[in-house]
Amino acid sequence: MRRTATLAALATAVVAATTLTTAATTPASTAATATATLASAARAPARHTSPRTSYYLALGDSLSRGVQPDPAGASLPTQQGYPNQLYAALHLGDPGLRLVKLGCSGETTHTMIDGGICSYPAGSQLAEAVRFLRAHRGQVSLITIDIGANDPDSCISRPSIGAVASCVTKSFPETVANLTKIMSTIRGAAGRQVRIIGMNYYVPALAEWRNGFAGQELARLSERLVVVYNGLLDSVYQQFGARVANVFGAFHSGDFTDQVRVPGIGTLPRNVAAVCLWTWECAPAPRGPNEHARAIGYGVIALAFLLADVG
Repeated sequence: MRRTATLAALATAVVAATTLTTAATTPASTAATATATLASAARAPARHTSPRTSYYLALGDSLSRGVQPDPAGASLPTQQGYPNQLYAALHLGDPGLRLVKLGCSGETTHTMIDGGICSYPAGSQLAEAVRFLRAHRGQVSLITIDIGANDPDSCISRPSIGAVASCVTKSFPETVANLTKIMSTIRGAAGRQVRIIGMNYYVPALAEWRNGFAGQELARLSERLVVVYNGLLDSVYQQFGARVANVFGAFHSGDFTDQVRVPGIGTLPRNVAAVCLWTWECAPAPRGPNEHARAIGYGVIALAFLLADVG
């Protein structure tokens, strides 16, 4: 009960910090508000637990590594990712908790199974996760996973809207099959009692809205495709008893109606404003455009995981 109360207090604070309003909003002011409210939430009553060590295992792609562009534009891992922020929140009530990150930037559902991008002693991220879970049976309290964003990326950049829709739709069945294998393997190694939370995705291509009529059509198409894609991911996660962090909803990804004024850019639909403020997609070169979240955006993702955990 105390754990739930602590997480609920933190979630309420971060919701207030990351809500987009129709007033002028800047990344700096939003981040400052989030920092203040997180500090306040950290004073929520902590659960008194034994010092027994337990583990939070974070799996996935670049988002699980907190990747952001550096000043030269190179995408590099940081300690500001959603696993770090989620871990900081959970650690308040569980001082024995340890964070283990096995994610790999650029990972697809295929390479997570077979390897080929990052080096693991067991050969692939999935095999390494299984090895860790078996070696720490009964000690892993939480597993989070984000995977699948890189599967359709090879066709998102195609110039024709029709070609984008055709390519992404054809890639869906393979992704579902791979994710089913991944989740079956993880659940089998972890056991039925371990909390697993997967996530769906926000829509970086919403930033195309700023590029006239063609960009707006591409933004709307991308949002519709991601709705379908996320639905497939959600169904696989739920099939194996995992909860789903609704990152799509946290980023207001379906809201083309409400308008938000973004300094330096202008008035945008709320979903476009969220992508511009919480990711590097609308940033000027060399840091942008870059689909990865800013620190505050990773905080929004961490909140989605918290809400899924509490719910």
